[in-house]
Amino acid sequence: MHQKENNNQLIFGIRPIIEAIESGKEIDKVFVQRALSGDLFKSLFKLLRDKNIYYQFVPPQKLNSLTSKNHQGVVAYMAVVEYENIFNIVPSLYEKGKTPLIIVLDRVTDVRNFGSIARTAECMGVDAIVIPSQGSAQINSEAVKASAGAIYNMSICKHENLKDVLDFLKESGMQIVAASEKTDKYIYDIPLKDGTVIIMGSEENGVSSEYLKRCNYTAKIPLIGKTGSYNVAVATGIVLYEVVRQRNTSS
Repeated sequence: MHQKENNNQLIFGIRPIIEAIESGKEIDKVFVQRALSGDLFKSLFKLLRDKNIYYQFVPPQKLNSLTSKNHQGVVAYMAVVEYENIFNIVPSLYEKGKTPLIIVLDRVTDVRNFGSIARTAECMGVDAIVIPSQGSAQINSEAVKASAGAIYNMSICKHENLKDVLDFLKESGMQIVAASEKTDKYIYDIPLKDGTVIIMGSEENGVSSEYLKRCNYTAKIPLIGKTGSYNVAVATGIVLYEVVRQRNTSS
């Protein structure tokens, strides 16, 4: 993963955004003013859909808060990383004789949590982090800072359909383990030495039921104090430590 130039760069204006997309620039998300019309906008909108770029309709006040320049009703964030494809990464890991360890983040939206997770994941030898195209933290300069730069040393994959990703990972011989409080098993009760996918969910809602259905195991982390749950970044670190512990214990 290599740092891109002009990190955290805002692009505004319909024509500049069209040119950026057509030139192959990685676009993280696009904010579009509601009720925007015109032939040029239609060209941009078609491009966003064809390239599967995440966009969101917003009121003009949102765009004005992002830039005081003439944005023509459209503002885009350039991605600070080049996203990779998990469907290409997994076969490569097996070819290298590695035992894959993948993290899937379901609706983890806080950029600082994402950065912290990326830092821990890189330290623990995680092979890739997978996030959804929508409903995930924006990977911006704040996330990079929270990761202490580890984001640039991680394979980060963004995919529209995580169900397809999980099905692929399972068919590739990996077990799916979701962190969930709604189980009797603790993380140290789960065998983690084989190829493993760890799913971490949002702090508010946990892992989505559609993903839980695809899991081989669900596991929780011991809670001794009065607080009801761990921060998702801390929980991820605890789970990854158990994976590393098991894989480095001979038995």
